Amino acid sequence: MTPEQRERHHRLGERLRGTVLQVQELDDGFCFRLPAEEWSTAAEFVTLERLCCPFVRFCLEMDEDGGPVRLSLTGRQGVKEFLRVELGLPTSSAP
Repeated sequence: MTPEQRERHHRLGERLRGTVLQVQELDDGFCFRLPAEEWSTAAEFVTLERLCCPFVRFCLEMDEDGGPVRLSLTGRQGVKEFLRVELGLPTSSAP
């Protein structure tokens, strides 16, 4: 990434973190529920994030009728823990 892309990526990440409605832990990553109006922010974030983390799988969905956006970040073994650390997410309390 260029310095400008890194700065933009950082700003987009901060914005998205401030709008997360729910975080769902998945077997291989995390799913973030966001307000519908954050679709374009999430799409631009993914465009830049894949430049630095090509090993992450991204899925961006929106329910019909303008429902909430779901952004899933998943991947092969080790990606979930990488994401947990990078995103500052707590360790699961599940047994």
